[in-house]
Amino acid sequence: MDPHKDTDRSRDRSQPLENLGPDETMKAESNYLRGTIEQSLADEVTAGVTETDNKLLKFHGMYQQDDRDIRDERRRQKLEPEYTFMVRLRLPGGVVSPGQWLAIDDLARRFGRDSLRLTTRQTFQYHYVDRQNLQTLLNELREVLIDTKAACGDDSRGVMATVNPNLSAIHSQVYAIASEASDHAVHRTTGYEEIWYQEERPAGEKKAPLKQVAAEDEQEPFYGKTYMPRKFKIGFAVPPSNDIDVYSQDLGFIAVAEDGELKGFNVAIGGGMGRTDRAPETYPRLADVIGYVDADQVIPVVDAVMSVQRDFGDRTNRAHARFKYTVDDKGVDWIKAEIEHRLGFDFGPASPFEFTSNGDPLGWVKGEDGREHCTLFIQNGRLTNQPGKPLLDGMKALAEIHKGSFLCTPNQNVIIADVEPEDRPAIEAVLKEHGLGEFEGASALRLNSMACVAFPTCALAMAESERYLPDLITKVDAILDANGLREEPITIRMTGCPNGCARPYIAEIALTGRAPGKYNLYFGGGFHGQRLNKMYLENVGEEAILEALEETLGRYAEEREPDERFGDFAIRAGIVPEVKEGRFFND
Repeated sequence: MDPHKDTDRSRDRSQPLENLGPDETMKAESNYLRGTIEQSLADEVTAGVTETDNKLLKFHGMYQQDDRDIRDERRRQKLEPEYTFMVRLRLPGGVVSPGQWLAIDDLARRFGRDSLRLTTRQTFQYHYVDRQNLQTLLNELREVLIDTKAACGDDSRGVMATVNPNLSAIHSQVYAIASEASDHAVHRTTGYEEIWYQEERPAGEKKAPLKQVAAEDEQEPFYGKTYMPRKFKIGFAVPPSNDIDVYSQDLGFIAVAEDGELKGFNVAIGGGMGRTDRAPETYPRLADVIGYVDADQVIPVVDAVMSVQRDFGDRTNRAHARFKYTVDDKGVDWIKAEIEHRLGFDFGPASPFEFTSNGDPLGWVKGEDGREHCTLFIQNGRLTNQPGKPLLDGMKALAEIHKGSFLCTPNQNVIIADVEPEDRPAIEAVLKEHGLGEFEGASALRLNSMACVAFPTCALAMAESERYLPDLITKVDAILDANGLREEPITIRMTGCPNGCARPYIAEIALTGRAPGKYNLYFGGGFHGQRLNKMYLENVGEEAILEALEETLGRYAEEREPDERFGDFAIRAGIVPEVKEGRFFND
C-alpha cells in the first residue's frame, strides 16, 4: 500500500494560504526560495537585503547580521546598521580534506576578517562577509565540493555524526550513511544554483525525487512549496560517545554493532533545545528511543519521520512548530505508528547501548588501523591569530603538510585524523610552534565548555557568551582549585539567549542570557546528555553566579559519592529537582 494515498492518514500539504502563518505564506510565495534575492543583492542603496529575502537566505545557508558593538553609534550618526552576513557550510559529519581546509581558510582571510568559527553542529561559519562577496565565496566553495544549502532554514539542517578519534570501520560506515542522509534530505530547488552559480533553470528538468513523495512537485518533490514547519535536525551517534547529543536531535540514530560490524540503529525522535523565556508553553525536550532498524533502512526512516513532521507539524504558530511539540501533542505511540505506517514495516525492539560521555577525548589516540588521531581543544570554536597563539595560521600550516583528514567535532574542537606514525613528529612540531596543543593544565571544566557566538554578530543575543565564558571559567577555576575539583570533568555551556545553540539544557552547569550581564543559571543535566537540567537562579549577574557555584561545588566536593557526576549530585542532593519530561521543564 502507498501510505501517501491513504488520505485518512496523510493530509495534503497544499493548505490554503489563509490557513498558514506568515512565514508559511512567505515560503509558499517565494518561488521555491528565490524570492527577490537577486534584486536585493544588486541594490546599491543599502548593504543589506529585504526582511523577506533575509528569511529566505537562511535556506541558502546564511543570515544577515550587523555589528551590535557599533549599532547604537551608527544609529546616532543616522547610518544604517553595518550589515554583513554569516555563512554556514553544509558539512555532514564535519569531515574535510586538507585541500578543503586550505580553501576554507583562504576565504576566511579574504572575506571573514581573518576569523573562522567551528560550530556545535560540526561545521564552519564565516562572519562579517560583505554582501558583494557572497557569490564569490560560494563559487569558490563549490570548487572544493562544498555548499551551504540548507545549513539554516526550515529544512533538514546539517547532519551530524560521531567523530570519536578511536576510528574504526563502524565510524567510517556511519559517516558514509550520514553523508548519504544529508545529500538525500537537502532541498532540491534549483534557485540556489541560479542565484549563486548563475546557472539557468533547466527547462522541464526535474531533480531526482526523494522517496515517500507525498505530492508531485517539479521543484520540491518532497518538501513542496512550504518546506518543513521549522528546522529539522538529524544526527548519528556511535556509543559509547554521545558527542552529537543524540537526544537533542529531531531524529537520532544510535549505532548498534555486533562483533565489530555495524548492524543497524536504534531510532530516537523528538529532541530539541530551543525555548523562549516567559513562554512556559515552550521548552527543551529529549528524544525518545522508539525502536531499531537495520542499516539499509536509514534513508526510508528519514523520509518517513520527516514526512510525518512535514504533514502534521504546526504551520500556524511558529513557536510551536518544532517536531518535539508534534510528538508531545500527538503522543509518542501515535507518532511511532504513523512512521511505521509510512514505512510499511514496524520497528524492532531497541538494542541495548550505553553512553559514557558527550565530550571529546583530547590529545593523541591510535585507531584500530594503526593510524593516529589528535584532538585539539579550540576554545568556543574560534580560530583566529592572537599574540602568542596564531591558531588560524597553525591550522593552515597543518593542512599544508597533513595527508589525512580533519574532523570538526560537535564540541567545537578539531581532530587531525589519519596520521601515519612516521608523520606524527612533523605534526607535533607545528602544534608546538602555534600553541595548538596547549590544553594540558586547563581545568576539566574549561575543556568541557561550549558557548554560542552571541555578541557582536547574533541578532538574537541578549547577553555575551563566546567572549565572556572563558573569563568566567577563569574565576570558576579558583573555586575548583579550592575544592580539589580541577581535574573533575563537568560540562558547562553558555548561550546568549534561550534558543539553545550550544545545547545548554543538557549541561551539568548552564547559563542562558537574559540581558547584558544577566543570565539564568541551570544545574543537573546529564554528563552524557541523558537528562535535562533545571533552573537554579533566574536573571542574575556574575556575583550571584559565582556565589551559587562556590556553594554547590563546595557541597559536591564534600558530599559526593564515589564516581558521582556533578549533575547527578545536584539531583540527589536536592539542589534542583529532576526534570523527567521536557513539558515540565518550566514547572
